Amino acid sequence: MPHKTINPASLPKPSGYAHGILAGNTVYLGGQTALDQDMQIVPGGIVAQFKQAFSNVLATLAEAGGAPEDLVSVTIYLTDVDDYMANGREIGRLWREMAGSEYPAMAGIGVSRLWQKEALIEIQGVAVIQ
Repeated sequence: MPHKTINPASLPKPSGYAHGILAGNTVYLGGQTALDQDMQIVPGGIVAQFKQAFSNVLATLAEAGGAPEDLVSVTIYLTDVDDYMANGREIGRLWREMAGSEYPAMAGIGVSRLWQKEALIEIQGVAVIQ
């Protein structure tokens, strides 16, 4: 099946990876940390990093022609699960603000570290465009 690489201009230019791949009507969304356009992890803790990382995921999805309601699976990698849980209400509020109240299948996985040492969170997903 032919596929198309999705690399939004609004995100840092990838090197050695793609932000997303569109295969048929399925979008495979590469893991996004809280990198801003200047290739810096945003400051401000887990809530600010969730917002940036999820914005990056949604930007890739939009570039592929999809919308948040097209997400079918999301995996969240966390360096501090307790910190994420302690901020769960605010993160949930941000999710609903950014993606609505429908949730895909999800997993949260604790890890010892992510690619960028300052990163607290990485979000990866799969969407099926309607």
